[in-house]
Amino acid sequence: MTALRVRIGVLGLALLAGLTTPAAAATAGPAPAPTAEELRLDGAVPQEILRRSGFDTVAAGFTGELARVRSYAQARRVVAADGSGLWRRAVDRVQGRGPAAGDLSRDDDRPLYWARLAMTRALRTWEPDFGLDGPRRAGLLDTLERTSRGQDDVRFPAGRAMRRVLVTGFDPFTLDRDIRISNPSGASALALDGTVLRTPGGPVRVEAVVFPVRWRDFADGVVERALRPYLPHVDLFTTVSQGRAGRFDVERTNGAWRGGFPDNENASSTGTVPVADPASQPQWTTTTLPYRDIVAADTGRFPVYDHTAVTEVPAGGTDPVVRPDGPTPGSTARAGGGGDYLSNEIAYRATLLRDRLGLHGTLPGGHVHTPVLEFGAGNTDPATGTVTDPEFVRNQLDIVAQVRAILGVAVEAAARERAGR
Repeated sequence: MTALRVRIGVLGLALLAGLTTPAAAATAGPAPAPTAEELRLDGAVPQEILRRSGFDTVAAGFTGELARVRSYAQARRVVAADGSGLWRRAVDRVQGRGPAAGDLSRDDDRPLYWARLAMTRALRTWEPDFGLDGPRRAGLLDTLERTSRGQDDVRFPAGRAMRRVLVTGFDPFTLDRDIRISNPSGASALALDGTVLRTPGGPVRVEAVVFPVRWRDFADGVVERALRPYLPHVDLFTTVSQGRAGRFDVERTNGAWRGGFPDNENASSTGTVPVADPASQPQWTTTTLPYRDIVAADTGRFPVYDHTAVTEVPAGGTDPVVRPDGPTPGSTARAGGGGDYLSNEIAYRATLLRDRLGLHGTLPGGHVHTPVLEFGAGNTDPATGTVTDPEFVRNQLDIVAQVRAILGVAVEAAARERAGR
């Protein structure tokens, strides 16, 4: 990103100091309107989640800092620091560090989601005195997204004293159906980030990042940018998302197809997953996670399945067909094991990246679907507005604990397989 220049009235000094001229500021135009995601913020449920977690002051503090900014370079520093600060605050809260502000369960991922949206809305609608054009505002928003999702905070220790695992999670989604919803994959990412698993084979360092539920970000390559620096240096990676009720699934096959279900911005996208170099794009990618070991292990109260079904258009055919045992040769993808939404797409992109980096035979990686995080029996109707209950908290804790156990089993099984080659 280029440095934004503040008005000082003298062109030569402005250029020397890296500041904006009045003419440049005048072309900045009005700030864009909030997004569909950001507009949900004013509802009673998001406000209650923010208040009961102590995250209701985040946006006000950020807005106050923006008001004191006098240059684009300063804005970049403020945005990066506050984005990283939000991520660390959310991780610390889930992992039991810092003040226990509010009465919402510490293990909740929703305060991070809603506080981030409050910050992006403040930044999107901010109109500084020095002017802010579209590309530079987009650069600031991108910085805020990356830093507040932990994507700039992956810190594996130097050397190889510990094995390394990279995990991804997602924001809550389907919020227009139930705005109270959480995403246990995001909660798992917060609970696992920076932690060390104690396994029979030695300690394992886990780092985690979170991704948006937005088609456009994936088309822009957000997954590849976040994961590419780390995949060659980890021992195992797992993308994680919320899947089916009452069960975990290790997804065997991922498909190159978008099914069009609306994302968090109420946008749809249908067609082949857009990737770089589409001429070499396969219709299917496969997991290299040790799925047999994961399924066989006792990792928690939810059953874990090796999920092999896909939907394809067979070679020479025209109509989609469900294949319970995976795709047939020459077929065209219509749904991977994880469906045709962004769960499948992150699995497809991450495993395609693995393969394009030449790591298919050496790096265990794939996708795990968690159970749906459900409320208690008396709180299933969104109209109640009740944002939590004991069953919700229990389910969240059990799912996160089982994700942790699955990672431990996977990294140990992968090490045994590697040693036996």
